[in-house]
Amino acid sequence: MQRDDRTTQNAKRAVAFPRADGCRKSPEEVIGMPGARVVIVGQGYVGLPVAMRACEAGFDVVGLDVAEDRIDLLQRGKSFIDDVDDERLAAALATGRYLPTTDQAELCGFDFASVCVPTPLHDGAPDLRYVEDAARALSTHITPGCCVVLESTTYPGTTEEIFVPILETGSGLRAGNDFHVGYSPERIDPSNPTWKFHNTPKIVSGVDPESLRVVRDFYDQLVDVTVPVPGTREAELTKLLENTFRHINIALVNELAVFAHGLGVDMWSVLDAAASKPFGFMRFSPGPGVGGHCLPIDASYLSWQVRRSLGQEFRLVDVANDINKHMPDHVVARATEHLNRRRKSVNSSAVLLIGMTYKANSGDARNSPSMAVAERLHRLGADLRAVDPLIDPDEVPPHVRLVGFDADQISQSDLIIVLTDHDMLDWALLERYADRVLDTRNRLRSPQVERF
Repeated sequence: MQRDDRTTQNAKRAVAFPRADGCRKSPEEVIGMPGARVVIVGQGYVGLPVAMRACEAGFDVVGLDVAEDRIDLLQRGKSFIDDVDDERLAAALATGRYLPTTDQAELCGFDFASVCVPTPLHDGAPDLRYVEDAARALSTHITPGCCVVLESTTYPGTTEEIFVPILETGSGLRAGNDFHVGYSPERIDPSNPTWKFHNTPKIVSGVDPESLRVVRDFYDQLVDVTVPVPGTREAELTKLLENTFRHINIALVNELAVFAHGLGVDMWSVLDAAASKPFGFMRFSPGPGVGGHCLPIDASYLSWQVRRSLGQEFRLVDVANDINKHMPDHVVARATEHLNRRRKSVNSSAVLLIGMTYKANSGDARNSPSMAVAERLHRLGADLRAVDPLIDPDEVPPHVRLVGFDADQISQSDLIIVLTDHDMLDWALLERYADRVLDTRNRLRSPQVERF
């Protein structure tokens, strides 16, 4: 759809749902009606699935992103994330109700806006510039009765202390009085075969009861279950708790794996045995480290906020960070030990890395521990090659050569390290060369394979 057509439609929408007082209808009146306009700021791993679902629910959706190459792909029907395939994207584009764009003028006339932008850490402190930029872009298009929700992961207080003031300054309106604001943390788990955006319970909150009602009414159109919480701070902390829980428990089994090796104990047998308990235990598995956007960052957000606001250290988080951060060092130490037993040094050895993304069956390489393992081996002089059919080749470090998964590559390797266990790989092929495999994921079953 051309921009001029959109502009005309926006003008029509401004008078399509008049009230007696002359104001536009509020979102709770508009939701479910044809032509309700939704803006999703950020079209990445979080924003794109939300945009697709909103379009499928019948909304007119503007997907705004500052990355021109990303928007170009979307406009051509090419998805770059695991959870939205090209067919689903093409179907959304074919409706004429999904517009991926970099043009902020397309924000005009929105009824509901969701901000799904990155919130990285810089020098240990949260970097909220993308959230702030999104708020400024939306603020000049805010109208009475509209609703703006932040979904980006952040620390408690961000919505009301940073996000809302920017919206109010740019619009000249008051949150809670003139327009609605809420926080609804993302719970996207890339490539999860069971839990998708629509069937994962959605936490919702608002800066006041009416905002909560409007936010919940909207997400009720997109997901199976919404879970309201008392306020935005509770919603913000809920997200951090979820991922801090995972981060700490992964650190526990990672450190146990290091100790178990030294004690001559099979850690995976221990985990299998403990998991047989039907209560009081939840299984987490060790590995080469943690990756993705959430785990390496969210716990640090919480630790930073506790230190800033309370002047105290969140010791459990700090210890977990240290353990998980150093797991790539443990992998390299085990690799060195493995090669030494065969009278080889890491220097000049041909090392084949299996999997470079941060999790199985995903092309997401953000903060992947495989990259850290590769960097450490490179510094020791290893000749590095990698197999990963899902990763974007541009994400592979220059000192690692991406190769095919075949018998020649495997047979020519002095050591094979399983870092990410994509299901599509021919694992039986690796079993033939089990004596030279270090498996950090417990994927192989041969007794000759060395495991964590």
